[in-house]
Formats: sequence, C-alpha cells, structure tokens
Amino acid sequence: MRNRTLGRDGTEVGALGFGCWAIGGEWADRDGNPLGWGAVDDEESVAAIRLALDLGVTFFDTADVYGAGHSERVLARALAGNRDDVVIATKWGNRFDERARTLIAGDSSPAYAREALIGSLRRLGTDRIDLYQLHLSDAPLDEAAELREACEEFVAEGLILAYAWSTDDPVRAALFAEGAHCVAVQHACNVLQDAPEMLALCADQGLASINRSPLAMGLLTGAYGPGRRGGAGDIRATPPAWLQWFGAGGAAAPEWAARVDAVREILTADGRTLAQGALGWLWARSPHTVPIPGFRTVAQAEENAGAMAHGPLRDEQVAEIGALLA
Repeated sequence: MRNRTLGRDGTEVGALGFGCWAIGGEWADRDGNPLGWGAVDDEESVAAIRLALDLGVTFFDTADVYGAGHSERVLARALAGNRDDVVIATKWGNRFDERARTLIAGDSSPAYAREALIGSLRRLGTDRIDLYQLHLSDAPLDEAAELREACEEFVAEGLILAYAWSTDDPVRAALFAEGAHCVAVQHACNVLQDAPEMLALCADQGLASINRSPLAMGLLTGAYGPGRRGGAGDIRATPPAWLQWFGAGGAAAPEWAARVDAVREILTADGRTLAQGALGWLWARSPHTVPIPGFRTVAQAEENAGAMAHGPLRDEQVAEIGALLA
C-alpha cells in the first residue's frame, strides 16, 4: 500500500504524492484575477516538503506556471541533496511573466515545449524531469500528437524519463498513451467527483492515475465550514467557472458542502480525519491512483502523509459512500 507504480516504466513512488500549486504563492491572469492560493511562507513550504520526505512521500508534482516559476524554485531548494530519492513531475504549456507573476497565454507548439523544459530544468536545479506533463487540458488532438512525439525526443535525449497529459478527457489521455514512454494521466478525481472512464482507461493501458484535486481544493479537509471564505490572492475567493466547489467570495457552495456532510461520518471513521478519509477513498477506488493533495503548512503535510498509515477505506465503506452520493 505504501508504494505504487508510475505506469508502464515500473518507477515506484509513495502511494501519496504532494501537489505544489499552493506553495507557488500569489500569481494572476492578465486581468488581475488570482490564480494562486494566497500568500505563502517559503520557509514553511520547505519545512513541509522535508517533513513529507521523512514520512514517506517521494512524488512531488508541480508546474512551471505555479507562482510563475516560484513553486519549482521552492521545490528545488527543499529537495537539495535528495534528488535521487524522489520523483519530480512538472508541467508545461503556459507562457508566463516570471517577474510580474502573470499568466500570459497557452502555447502548444513543440518549440515552446523544449523552451519550457529547459526553463524547468534550470529552476528545479536538475538534469532531468522524471514525469513531464502537458498542462493544456483541451489541446487539439493533432497538436497533442506532435507534442507526444516531441516528448519521445526529450526521452531519447535524456531530458525527461517519461511523460503524461493533465486532462479530464479520456480520448485525449488515450492519444498520449499511444506513446511508448507515456506512463500516466493526471486528472480530477475525489469523493465528490468520480472519474470512472479515466480510471478504466488507466487500468486498460497500465497508466498511473495521478489525482488532481483529491481534497476538492480544501472542501474535503473540513476547513470550509459556515462563514469560512477564501482570502486575498486566493483563487477560491474569486472562483473561475470551472471551480464548482466554491461560490462568490470563497464560501463553500451549499450543494457541495451538503454532500461533504452526507459522507463525513464514514470518511472520519477508524480514527481518520476528513482529509485522510478522502485520500483513503481514492486508494480504495483503484490500485492505480496516486493522489496529490496540496499543502502550505507543516501541519497539513503531516496530516496528509498520516493517511498512509490508515490505508484505503474498506469496500463496504466505499459502497456506502457511493449509495449516499448517487
């Protein structure tokens, strides 16, 4: 239970990964809308990552655009001296202004894929990326096929070891899976938002299912009770259309909060916290899942990593949750 395999290349990672979006700090789109999770303390981020390592977390997922490069730099600092003990995943596809901390636009050209890769290698202070992921979830299939071949070239050059697509579309994921060194798909999946088609694809193709938003961006941590709202610089305070779990001002959307309440007792059984139960559901859902919860503090890192000691939920618990949310 403590280890899972990254798809078809046999690379082992801890069953729990850590998502590094939040530690990128504040950044925004060109209209000033926040794309981060608010202000961060880099010292706290580094301490949290190092604690996670001590607790058995070996898979760290970031993206070049998180904090406009800042997340990659913080991760590199935290992992200094431990590079060969971890698996680093990052993503590309978005141009950004690192000084202004601003997203510019997507770029699906093979030329930019190489440019972005060189930038990530520099910020991460490493000679290879273990898992390189396309960050444009709805890129056209013909362009994606070219990017898949570009990734195969990067593998041949030793710049990356494997690649994947961060997308919620099984058809797009299947296209990337045609590549010899595609080992995973990153997609949204949690207790509130199952992904049966994607999990079936992963089982059929032998891919790792890297679970984005395993805690519904905080809703499944129990932190967003009545009256709790997102703070300044937090994407949840001014949620874009795709962020369905939160309403204007960052309050939990009532219909989703009600669903959390419906399954809270089951998820917190056996001494688990709500977040640990949500992670246990994902492990029980499929042997291919590797959830990557975000974190900003040492306490959050400790709680998330503590889920591994509890392991997956029991089959009857998963069935009861399914019935309640049907």
